[in-house]
Amino acid sequence: MTFDFTITAFVSLLVIIDPLGMTPIFVALTSGMSKAMRRSIAIRACITGTAILMMFGLFGDAVLGFIGISMPAFRIAGGLLLFLTALEMLFGKRTQRRQDQADEPGDDPSVFPIAIPLLAGPGSIATIILLTDQAGGGVIGYLGVFGVMLAVVAICFVMFLLSERIEKALGDTGILVVTRLLGMLLAALSVQFVIDGIVNSVLALG
Repeated sequence: MTFDFTITAFVSLLVIIDPLGMTPIFVALTSGMSKAMRRSIAIRACITGTAILMMFGLFGDAVLGFIGISMPAFRIAGGLLLFLTALEMLFGKRTQRRQDQADEPGDDPSVFPIAIPLLAGPGSIATIILLTDQAGGGVIGYLGVFGVMLAVVAICFVMFLLSERIEKALGDTGILVVTRLLGMLLAALSVQFVIDGIVNSVLALG
């Protein structure tokens, strides 16, 4: 794996995963939680996201093909799931529910929506599959792509750990505004996932 390809892979995954853009989302989803709980959620989310990306990097289309799911269908499903979270953020249901049930262990955003589909979503999964294919296979190629992916996830983890300071800087009003704005952006992103999935499906049929 060449240096130029390594830089390309890093930039591609950095843009797709977007650690800086995910940090306010993490703040909004974990609003009111303790520092220890946030750290635990960040660890679980990053480990889960990494494992999923590695699985798709190793097995790629074979994983989806084995269970009869195309990448466009996966993109549509991810968009719909993300849209549900966006609606909760837009109408404040997530914040209200978190305030009422903050101590309940079942209200855990680490797997969904942080790990899936924000960390390991249709875009990052498709990117990791493409990068491993372009790396030419082999141990060196896989290690290079996975090393780049781990570096990007590590950046996400560091940003998550700084989320408490970000929340303090924004304050309650700032968090409310950011939550609504990010809910709108997430809704648009989820719709784009669905549109891309539909377009790819039509192109595949054609």
